[in-house]
Amino acid sequence: MNTELLRNVDNIAREKNIDRESILSDLEAAMESAARKQFGATQEVEVRIDRETGEIIALLGGKKIDIKKLGRIPAQTAKQVMIQKLREDERGSIYAEYQERVGEVVAGSIARFEGGSTIVNLGRAEAILPRSEQIPGESHHTGERVRGIIYEVKEAPHQVKIILSRTHPDFIRRLFEQEVPEVADHVIEIKALSREAGYRSKVAVASLDGKVDAVGACVGVRGSRIKNIVDELGGEKIDIVRWNESSQIFIGNALRPAEIREIALCFELNRATVVVGDDQLSLAIGKRGQNVRLAARLTNWDIDILTPTEYTQGIELLIKALRNVEGVDDTMIDKVMALGVISVLDLEEIGADPLIHSLELEAELAVKMIQKAGEEAHKLSENKKASTAAQAVLAQEMDKEGAVTSDVLPEKKDSSISDLISAPPINMENRDEKSQSKDDSPESEPQNQEQAENEL
Repeated sequence: MNTELLRNVDNIAREKNIDRESILSDLEAAMESAARKQFGATQEVEVRIDRETGEIIALLGGKKIDIKKLGRIPAQTAKQVMIQKLREDERGSIYAEYQERVGEVVAGSIARFEGGSTIVNLGRAEAILPRSEQIPGESHHTGERVRGIIYEVKEAPHQVKIILSRTHPDFIRRLFEQEVPEVADHVIEIKALSREAGYRSKVAVASLDGKVDAVGACVGVRGSRIKNIVDELGGEKIDIVRWNESSQIFIGNALRPAEIREIALCFELNRATVVVGDDQLSLAIGKRGQNVRLAARLTNWDIDILTPTEYTQGIELLIKALRNVEGVDDTMIDKVMALGVISVLDLEEIGADPLIHSLELEAELAVKMIQKAGEEAHKLSENKKASTAAQAVLAQEMDKEGAVTSDVLPEKKDSSISDLISAPPINMENRDEKSQSKDDSPESEPQNQEQAENEL
């Protein structure tokens, strides 16, 4: 009985997570290769290992041989074949294991850096954290513990590539599952998520239990739960949004902290027109459009932000255009606006089909309405182009005037830029007129003569 062989096989199978039967089959194949090396490739060789006792039975041409008496070179061949097959089995095992764990958060220590990628040691295998999947602005050092989501697992020659990501939206989802027990227990559900890694994220949550506040549970006592997630993401801002089945309410929640006055939904264009006050416009749009962009991704609506003035102007132009179409009354205009159409541009874009099928209008009338809207939209576009061109010309003229003004400014060696900007412009024309009125005016001469006679 060869119990030591079976014990070693069991240890390798447990350590490398390889099937025991696969290792025994690899051993048999390695010994067969060694026997062929010793006796020649023409001989029929068969090696079997008893799974219960570990006894090795080797047959050469049907006759039993002692496999232990093979030479050094056949033994070396068997070793190389065994190592190669074990590596293949281990790669297959690693691939199968991590393929099942795609989307799971794993932690490892940073082993080294290769180009822009970071190599993370996960224990059994090494994973790659590419530069594109790293949070912008964060830096790492060797030996640091880092967490990431398994984004992709693919086989490559002689290795298994495990790709990690820290920028994927699901990374935040998994962090919420780890930090918020209600999310892990499916009491609170993450309905939607949008993210710009390193800057800001919006997470829409809903509670399946009326007694549990979804937003409060995710934030935690004094923000303890959300703080742990923010720290893991390097200070990335996270907005917890209360989800609602009503698209209007949900869009309003997604655009917070801006206060919303009115929301018009156009289902034909999948567009939401949001009206906010002038003082809330920059807050609703966000820095570089970040707030409205994330809200659009979160709600899956195309969101337009308008001020009350812009909204009113669009409605008035639409009403004016449609009233010029014969057969269109105020009731019909109200029905068109009920579709979420608030400008001639929207009406031109949706086309005649929704008017025919949804409002049950005659095809001829619908076409006329679209044509009129197209004409007004064209005029509006031309006016915008003319206005833009006029503004450009005005800006050029202002630049020229600024250059002339700078030429006549008095020299002042120690003046700062702010002093020069705040200094009143000098008008040479007015100065000449004042000089002329004082010295060359015909009324000034008699006054001077009379004053001289009084002095005498």
